[in-house]
Amino acid sequence: MNKNVLILVFLLVAIAAVGAGLFLKHGENTTPQSDRSKAENIVGEAKGVASIAVIPKGTTHSFWNSVLAGAQKAAREHDVEILWAGPDREGDREKQIQIVEDFIVKKVAGIVLAPTDARALVPVVERAAAARIPVVIIDSDIETDKWVSFVATDNYAGGALAAKHMAKLLGGRGKVAVIKYMAGSASTSARENGFIETLKKGFPEIELVEDRYGMDTVETALSATEDVLTRHKELDGIFACNESTSRGALRALESQGRAGAVKMIGFDAADALIKGLEAGRIDALVVQNPQAMGYEGVSSAVAAIKGQSVKTRIDTGVELVTKDRLNSPEIRSLLGREG
Repeated sequence: MNKNVLILVFLLVAIAAVGAGLFLKHGENTTPQSDRSKAENIVGEAKGVASIAVIPKGTTHSFWNSVLAGAQKAAREHDVEILWAGPDREGDREKQIQIVEDFIVKKVAGIVLAPTDARALVPVVERAAAARIPVVIIDSDIETDKWVSFVATDNYAGGALAAKHMAKLLGGRGKVAVIKYMAGSASTSARENGFIETLKKGFPEIELVEDRYGMDTVETALSATEDVLTRHKELDGIFACNESTSRGALRALESQGRAGAVKMIGFDAADALIKGLEAGRIDALVVQNPQAMGYEGVSSAVAAIKGQSVKTRIDTGVELVTKDRLNSPEIRSLLGREG
């Protein structure tokens, strides 16, 4: 190889080295842009957009669809990404724990959680807090203080509201039953306690003849209510404490031809329950504001991520809805029936 060729080879190698050095200096790193964006989306930092996991108790009840709508509204306002995931059916503690664990591994910026069980979800919530992921609890309480905000209905007050209206419907005397949800659910336990304790304290001539768990599906609640109705032929009233128990109780009353005769107060505002109220088969519904839960839950998570002050507790309110209130502006707005 002659001298001129050697000089040319040397110059080419030098130019290549300088080009590589410039690339390393001006590029963020050597990872391709598409791969970096994918990774940053997982941890919630792409272009400054945080990813917030919103984890409901389940994904089948219409209540949680309203929570999602509120969360999405907050996400648009705060320019964050919502990662929505929950068990197919409420009561699946193991699945919900797994979902939270997965989001911790993915290093989301924040978590908004409606815990299925007040105790079972404690370890995973505390792991999230230890990983410096702010957790906002919505809908149902949990037995740890490792969260930044608790956004929910005053469920005890909701149960007490139902008890007072039941006493009004029965004229202060009669026999009633409670169709409970399932053990471990803090929100529904508070409703049940609010109803039962308010009756015992204020209405001694109303007898609680039975309380029965309806569990986490309409079908199991239907079966439980049919059994209660069969055992108590002179039953005057039923209180059901969430969407699935209320739908199951309504179906049981209809199947036995006792809808309307047995006074019923349900909880939540699924379409089937609103129709039952309109038809006079349900006497009243205690209605929450799930959209506000989703909205305030995500907004609180965003504030915590930014290091801003966060309200420790946010009460999203509760209303007693009767047939004659259905068309009032405030109730139509609460139920999403404007227009």
